[in-house]
Order: sequence, then C-alpha cells, then structure tokens
Amino acid sequence: MDIHEYQAKELLARYGVPVPRGGLSYSPEQASYRATELGGTRWVVKAQVHSGGRGEAGGVKVCHSDREVAEAANGMFGRRLVTRQVPRGKCVYRVYVEEAMEIKRELYFGIVLDRSAEQITVVASAEGGMEIEELAAENPQALFRVTVEPAVGFLEFQARELAFAIGLAPSQIAKASQLFRAAYRAFRDLDAALLEINPLVVTADEDLLALDAKMSFDDNALYRRPAIAELRDRSQEDPRESHAADRGLAYVGLDGDIGCVINGAGLAMATLDMIKLAGGEPANFLDIGGGASPERVFKAFRAVLQDSNVKVVLVNIFAGINRCDWVAEGIVDAFRKIDVTLPVVVRLAGTHVEEGKRILAESGLPIVTVDTLAEAAERAIEAGTEVRAAAGAGG
Repeated sequence: MDIHEYQAKELLARYGVPVPRGGLSYSPEQASYRATELGGTRWVVKAQVHSGGRGEAGGVKVCHSDREVAEAANGMFGRRLVTRQVPRGKCVYRVYVEEAMEIKRELYFGIVLDRSAEQITVVASAEGGMEIEELAAENPQALFRVTVEPAVGFLEFQARELAFAIGLAPSQIAKASQLFRAAYRAFRDLDAALLEINPLVVTADEDLLALDAKMSFDDNALYRRPAIAELRDRSQEDPRESHAADRGLAYVGLDGDIGCVINGAGLAMATLDMIKLAGGEPANFLDIGGGASPERVFKAFRAVLQDSNVKVVLVNIFAGINRCDWVAEGIVDAFRKIDVTLPVVVRLAGTHVEEGKRILAESGLPIVTVDTLAEAAERAIEAGTEVRAAAGAGG
C-alpha cells in the first residue's frame, strides 16, 4: 500500500526525521490560507498523487504570493496528472503547500526490503532529485549500499559510513547519522516495504531536510497497523485492484483483453507468459489461492469482469490443495448470477479433474474446455478476436 507525500512526512517527523513545514489543502482558498499561515515569501504547491516525476508533469509549482498559490492549486485540482510512472495519469484531489527552502545540495536516501537476501538494504547517493532507476542505470557507482541484519538493526557506524560516502561535511555527519537511523526505525516499526527520501537536501544553513518522501507498506502486515491502513487513498488505486483486494484476491490490473482466473502465483505468471507467447495480451494477474471455494471463484469472476476491456475469460487451474469440482461449481455459479456473456476458456488439471469437467459439460453453458495451457492461450486469443470482430461489425 502506498501513501501520499504529506502522510509519509508526518510519519517520519514522529520518528525524528526533519521535514519542512507545510499544510494540506482541499481547495484553492485553503491553499492560499495555508501559505499565509506558514508565513514567508516563497512556497511550493505540490499535487498529492501516488507517483514520482510530478515536477516534470506540472504537479509542483514554486509561488511567490498567496495569490499565486491559489492559482497554482486551482490549476491542479481535478486535473489528471500524467507522469512517466503513470501514463494513464492520476487525478489530483488534494495539494500540499510547503515552505520553500534554499537548497545547497540534493542527496538521495532509501530503504528497501531485499527479499532475495532476506535482509534490509539502505541506499544513499550524492546525486538526488532524479529517479533511482535512472541513477542506477546511468551512474551505478554513485549508489552506496549497506546491508542491515534485521536481528541487529541499522548500526551507527553504518549510518556514518553512508554519510561520509555521499560527501557530507564532518560537521553534518552526526545529523545525517541521526536522520538515517530515525528513518530506519520508522521503516522497521511500521512494517514498511519501501522508504525513499528524494531529495534529501542540505539547506543554506547546513541543515538536512527530507524535501520529498515516499513510503510503501506490506499489505500482509496492515492487520496489525490499523493507523497505517487508515491512510489508504482509494482514489489513487486501480479500481479493479481495489475491488479484488477488498475480497481477498491477489489481483494486478494489466492493459490487455484476456481476463485470467488462476490458482497459484507461479502458474499465473506462466499463464501470462504463454498468452504473450501466443500473441495475446493478458488483462490481469489474478491468483484465487490454494483452497478456493465455489464462492471465491465466483468473486474472482466478478473481479475480472469489472474490467470493461476484457473480451474473454481464461480459467487455468492446477488443483492440489484446490479441487477442480469446486472451481467448476464456481464457474457455473458465476454464469447464472452474473449473466456472463463473454467467451470462457477453461483448463482444469489435478484433484477431482474428471468431476470438474463433468460439471462443466452437464451445465449446458457455452464453456470451451481444453487440456493444455498452450491450447487454452490459443483458444482464448481466437475467442477474443471473434468478439472484437463482432463488435466492429455491429458498430
């Protein structure tokens, strides 16, 4: 789960990470009032969307009067901000007005969970303000990494090593070490999966401030972090993914037209690969899990059909813990309750497969059954082509 910049800064500030003063606004008038409340002569108005690259897209404006602040905010509210990270764009419903700082240097600091190493990696660079992916590709030597053993924690000598590595002055090492370790405590205590301060700036007064902040959290830990779960902004999420997540389904929306209902993440990835190999485009990744009941299969169908781009549904089940007859019952139930009109291609294998095939065959429904994944992908692509051709002829 991602959160907004202002929310990340509020959390980090509680752990002792210094951040600029600012205030949230839901209207141009409120933004103007925030500027007056903060005082000073320069402010920054920032669109609050879950995306990087906001500045390039016009989502960050420096203003020199409260009138300019109101005008900048007015130009952002209700606008769909299209960035490199989010080509479809995300709508702006709130802005953050922050005091403008005199910046001497821009640095980068981040913490990420390295699942392959089962440890936490802390990353820092003397080159901040740009996307970390670009920095890693263009100048990998500029990135300095420290591996943290979770049982021991992020030690002070490691924080100091990073501070020296990114070229901070001796007088700033202690401040940097304190900031780095405070950020690590926030990451650890709140079950974060990613924490990024970009840029981390050195001001004209030689202070260190988190000028921008991003945090993402482990969805599986939200049950024990209700205060974090309340920070969720559904307006920034793919509505298909929100619908599925609320029903306990692992779903990722994609841009194709073949809706997928599959059990097991590995099989789901293999199915997506096979669809691509056969020349098609999957509309989603959906894992119904190992012990899927007919009701869960029905929910999966509803989640897939939320996407108006879907032209055909491909069901691929290899039952171990799962049972093919349960899946078949769920498919039949979906047809009867949702009035499914799209072609459905089903491949069943494993536990109670013959019973599952019998249920589908005796249902009298227009379901295409196949025996192999390759055949399932091919038939799904053929069915999708026929649907598109029929829609074109009807138009």
